Amino acid sequence: MRRAPISADVLCGLLAAALTLPAAAGPASEGVWSELTRPRFVNSHESRKEKDAELLAAPTRLDQIGRILVPVTLNGKGPFRFVVDTGASHSTISPRTAAALGLEPALDSPAIVHGITGTDQLPTVSIERLQAGDLVIENSRLPVVSSPMLAGTDGILGAAALTSERILVDFQHDRVVISRGHGAGAVENYMKIPAKRVRGGLLIVRALISRVPVSAVIDTGSERTIGNLALRDALHARNPANPNSVETTVYGATTEVSRGEVQIAPVIALGPARIAHLAVVFGAFHIFKVWNLEDTPALILGMDALGTLQALTVDFGRGELYVRSPDMDGVIIGNISSR
Repeated sequence: MRRAPISADVLCGLLAAALTLPAAAGPASEGVWSELTRPRFVNSHESRKEKDAELLAAPTRLDQIGRILVPVTLNGKGPFRFVVDTGASHSTISPRTAAALGLEPALDSPAIVHGITGTDQLPTVSIERLQAGDLVIENSRLPVVSSPMLAGTDGILGAAALTSERILVDFQHDRVVISRGHGAGAVENYMKIPAKRVRGGLLIVRALISRVPVSAVIDTGSERTIGNLALRDALHARNPANPNSVETTVYGATTEVSRGEVQIAPVIALGPARIAHLAVVFGAFHIFKVWNLEDTPALILGMDALGTLQALTVDFGRGELYVRSPDMDGVIIGNISSR
């Protein structure tokens, strides 16, 4: 087993060097209610990296893990760029954002924040109004988080707290749409993946990996796909041969660190969809204990897989996930696709 330490639970860059990442994605879909579109005024002399930083729905590529951003106003100021995180039930802001709002983080009103590797008490600020399109959250206290996972953005929009909305992410057309889900039916020309809402608003789909039943959390805030030790051990029992792996140190949003090992997982079946040749980081990560997913095989499906789609829709009210793949007819190496 080789060692290759990395920084942050986002695990940026490790697998790009040590393992093969998924290919990029293609076209898209529609939405209703409030469409969150980015300004189109990137100067031609700006670098590719600077242009990518403006994207709202950046797909996963060979050289970059994608992410989903929405413009958010706080107390009438902004817009600020927030990461959409379906694995978080509470929103957070960065110290830079708090300073821009003229807010002093309060140490006497701390919030308990759970990250991949551990938990911490963090200062909070009072936000009278958070608005993303027509989505409005009033009179809340947001923890102030300084973490590499923010990667130059201004905060995290905790989407797991949504109750009836749909979120459409269109990677090709750089579009994020939040829509009312009341009475909405199936999304045309998408694969439907049955899911359920659990404690904290998480969206979990049932998966099979080498005939091992797995609870897979849909987490757009995680850049990498992460598995617990129960899943690793179950897969090893199916295939006793020692797989190639890369040992790594994982740093999270808190001061605690964890050890992990990176392996290429067998084909992951999610209802009608398949994910092949996906690199997974296995470890005894704190967040699985928080979610009561420590003792049974579980997976956090991150943007290294989700970002290779053409588009995805999460319906929080109906507990459903819809996906479009670059190839809806066959298994794609490193991508999600149909049978």
